Amino acid sequence: MTKKIGFLVGSLRKDSFSKKVAKAIAGLFPADFEPVFIALDEIDMYNQDFDDENRVPASWTTFRNEVKEMTGFVFVTPEYNRSVPAVLKNALDVGSRPYGESAWDGKPGLVVSVSPGAISGFGANHHLRQSLVFLNVPTLQQPEAYLGNVTEMFNEDGTIIEGTMNFLKTIVDTYVPFYEANKKA
Repeated sequence: MTKKIGFLVGSLRKDSFSKKVAKAIAGLFPADFEPVFIALDEIDMYNQDFDDENRVPASWTTFRNEVKEMTGFVFVTPEYNRSVPAVLKNALDVGSRPYGESAWDGKPGLVVSVSPGAISGFGANHHLRQSLVFLNVPTLQQPEAYLGNVTEMFNEDGTIIEGTMNFLKTIVDTYVPFYEANKKA
């Protein structure tokens, strides 16, 4: 069985550092894992009235179905104002509803925060983890994945430097057995 790992990137910018890091991480998974990038930019903003009144936007249905097909997740996020970007929080909210039908429930997660600053997206990383606890997404605790000063982690050709790639490989190599131990039956 293919293990479909959903990649959710909190930055919409076309040349975002988060997207570059996520693509690098995706390339480090073993062959029996299928990285799937899930678009967040077309999801209508969450409003419980739409669920309550049976007026669910098509974008929600598409997103919820895609998330339900995943067996685990990698969240790569920048930090906006010491928290996660609205687009990522919206995705968490949409996927968690309607009540009792969360598409996230019990699927192992990995959180990576990316920042040009020295604090490395610490606030976003922990805010995201707080939401994932409530959504019952078992999340890899160690090694923690904070990538600060990300602008210094790229070669001139746009590839990620060897030291950072080695760190990302360590994270993936740790996540894979964590995923296996925590995946839903």
